[in-house]
Amino acid sequence: MDADALLVRRTAVRVGVWLTVAVSVLVLAVLAAGLTFVLTQVPLRNVFDPNRHEEMVDVGGLDIIVGGVAIGLLAVALAGTLGLLATRRAVAPLVEALSRQRRFVADASHELRTPLAVLDTRLQVLERSLAADDPHHALVRELRDDSRNVINVVNDLLDSVDVTAAGNVTPISVRPVIDGAVAAISVLAQEKQVTLETVGVPDDLTAAIPDTSLHRALVAVLDNAVKHSPTGAVVTVTAVGDRRWTLISVTDRGAGISGIDPGRIFDRFARSSSAVDGGGTSNIGFGIGLNLVQDTVGRFGGSVDVTATSGDGTTLTLRLPRPRR
Repeated sequence: MDADALLVRRTAVRVGVWLTVAVSVLVLAVLAAGLTFVLTQVPLRNVFDPNRHEEMVDVGGLDIIVGGVAIGLLAVALAGTLGLLATRRAVAPLVEALSRQRRFVADASHELRTPLAVLDTRLQVLERSLAADDPHHALVRELRDDSRNVINVVNDLLDSVDVTAAGNVTPISVRPVIDGAVAAISVLAQEKQVTLETVGVPDDLTAAIPDTSLHRALVAVLDNAVKHSPTGAVVTVTAVGDRRWTLISVTDRGAGISGIDPGRIFDRFARSSSAVDGGGTSNIGFGIGLNLVQDTVGRFGGSVDVTATSGDGTTLTLRLPRPRR
């Protein structure tokens, strides 16, 4: 058993014992109330007098109603209090786990910023040192773009640990972000001989999400589409908008989702049995990428869904809120 499961089991045992003790105290309190009522009707000396074999307790109808209501209200109040305390004890490990996760992401992202900044600076120096006719200019420029994208991802991770970061979002133009994500994945697509196409994306289409967050989500979705596409296939990116939403769809020409409910592919560590990261084997990938996409767009009021899947391919659609007017 791993450490997390062991922690949950121990917490469950502690909460169970605590509830047992609390309920026992509640039962004893009710019995004590009943005993106290009896003793107010029958003197204690008469209860233990061996010469008295019949004891009568005079209880009126009104006394029964008042006593029953009082005991009931007391029991409800105590049960509610015990339930609240038990719930707080039960979720305490979850709160601690979330806190540790946020601290880890913040610390790791903060530590990565400096070496990435140094790397970007060195690439900048290298780019300036190249001769104007050097054939490696384009490659160095692409490396700088990649380093900036990684820096943006790290900055976005830092923003993600702040639950208030998604409050006010400056609207962005979607087309440049889509073009940048396609360019970032083009190298991987070329290695697999997959063509990336952008079709019908309006230049004035906007969305209320930071460009780095959208870039990060699109790169993950495109990467997933390329991995699930056969050699020589085409991955298509389209986008439309209405008054409330911007919809960005990525369509591959793979074998479709099988062996798992399409809605579950966004669960962490969930993977298809027949098309795991496009390799057809469970030894590739960990089923985290699409879950991160869901988390990323979800922070800004968006969502990602499987809008179509069959033997002819799969379409994943990002649903992003439009800026309010």
